[in-house]
Amino acid sequence: MSDDPTGTLASRARSVPDSAALLFSGLVGGAVFIALMVGAEAVYDAVTESDGVAGLDRPVLDWAIHARTPLSEVLVTAFTNLGTTLPMVMIGGGLMLALYLAFRRRTIIWLMLVAGAGSVTFTVVGKAIVARNRPPLADAVAPYESSFSFPSGHTLNSTVVAGMLAYLVVWLAPKAWMRVGAVVAAASWAIAMGLSRVFLGHHWLTDVVFAWLFGLAWLALLITVHRLLLARGNPADT
Repeated sequence: MSDDPTGTLASRARSVPDSAALLFSGLVGGAVFIALMVGAEAVYDAVTESDGVAGLDRPVLDWAIHARTPLSEVLVTAFTNLGTTLPMVMIGGGLMLALYLAFRRRTIIWLMLVAGAGSVTFTVVGKAIVARNRPPLADAVAPYESSFSFPSGHTLNSTVVAGMLAYLVVWLAPKAWMRVGAVVAAASWAIAMGLSRVFLGHHWLTDVVFAWLFGLAWLALLITVHRLLLARGNPADT
């Protein structure tokens, strides 16, 4: 009997036929994508029809207003500013470069570029289509923002960038603690960024919830495609 359970699992994984691996990856990824999109659509419908979960927007904002202190406003504003375009490009690009230098996989760059480009596009298009106003300036913390509210671009982009970085670490890192740490860090970043937007009165709760769900759906789609390519042994995945 082997004393190395990891090696045993790896051997079993390698023994799975390519067709079965393709089918499994497609089914799991597709199911996750559909489930997340259903949730995102439900939030979108609630926003456009002003019912359902959108009924939580005002009460949650009122709670945030009463929970603020001068110190918390300064600290949360400093954090949320990391989700703007230039800091996110620097943070995401720097970590992408670090991963590429560590593992020398061109796919790292391609996945990050496609994920980020899609996220920005969805943000711009979503705001133009829904054209939802932000919470009143009287309820927000300066500096104020003037673009449309739905979806939260900070949240969507942070979810996608952090999520893709975490996936790349899970895919490539040799140690379990690295993989777990990456997932925890990415989830914490995306959640905190979304909550900061509501806390400061820059977005309604449903702007953020939709951004989380849609961002995760986009990640699920990209990751599924990548897993399918890996299962096929795509030579470009180097």
